[in-house]
Amino acid sequence: MPIHFQNERYRIHKIVASPMANNAYIIVCKATGESVIIDAPRDAGKIIEEVKGTRVRAILITHRHGDHLEGFEKLKTETKAAAAINHEDASAMPGMPDFYLTDGDIIPVGHLALKVIHTPGHTPGATCLLLDEHLFTGDTLFPGGPGRTHSNAELEQEIESITTKLYTLPDTTRVYPGHGNDTTIAQSKEQYAVFAGKQHAADLSGDVSWLRS
Repeated sequence: MPIHFQNERYRIHKIVASPMANNAYIIVCKATGESVIIDAPRDAGKIIEEVKGTRVRAILITHRHGDHLEGFEKLKTETKAAAAINHEDASAMPGMPDFYLTDGDIIPVGHLALKVIHTPGHTPGATCLLLDEHLFTGDTLFPGGPGRTHSNAELEQEIESITTKLYTLPDTTRVYPGHGNDTTIAQSKEQYAVFAGKQHAADLSGDVSWLRS
């Protein structure tokens, strides 16, 4: 599998690992060989192959939806790594998590530091993870808009999470979503400005697009 990004300290692998085009990510500290897996979609075998030769410290789940957890039990069995999710979404896990992803926490990965950012809206426990200027957003933020919601209250909460916690990051921050292609904070903010400049229905929710909704 091609390396998605690398520098002298770490490399990032992106694996499309389900029929729903779920992305899983692996971060590897080059100095120590320690790694983490972000999300556990169906095709766990692809992820297991990619982490060979590394020591998997943890499996980090961005949110509770089944397409991000289908491969979890196989990954857990094969890697024997600790597993984590935000406590608000923990009921969806097969078994108790080994620890929780709590806003502001720092997860060490070898010599690296991965910051936890709680971004409720898509689900109550939706969580993003930040390594330098690399942001793993699960289903909170995609190129072109936020993750799907089921009510306007959820959408408003998700927008608040995005604008107050993610759009405060440097414009050059790369956004790696749970499905599909990458974007950047700068591009997403430009698109959101179009959305914010319009009037919207009081019940707006679902699949919202910054440019078309």
